[in-house]
Amino acid sequence: QVQLVESGGGLVQTGGSLRLSCAGSGSIFSIRTMYWYRQAQGKQRELVAHITIYGRTNYADAVKGRFTISRDNAKNTVYLQMNSLEPEDTAVYYCGADVLLANSENRMDGGNRFWGQGTQVTVSS
Repeated sequence: QVQLVESGGGLVQTGGSLRLSCAGSGSIFSIRTMYWYRQAQGKQRELVAHITIYGRTNYADAVKGRFTISRDNAKNTVYLQMNSLEPEDTAVYYCGADVLLANSENRMDGGNRFWGQGTQVTVSS
């Protein structure tokens, strides 16, 4: 139906930067809100940031001023620019999207939330 594919994770030193991308494909009529979550080993998944279709953003306190979420609606893609990375940012990062689905006639036909497979971000001290 819908696939979300993340990229851009990797290993970086403290203070470094990474840019994550998440591209959606499949039976997409439009995407309302897009999310970035993360899950560190042994911890619960937590919301990092989200962005609405109108570009309104919200961030977790832990990343405010360091991370920036953005999106390209034409490409069904969401980005997460991560600067001043800290070891505490080490986690698997997942993107999510609230998708309005398209039927075979390209008309809206329901909706659902979809998730990517995750990408590892490791920040060394």
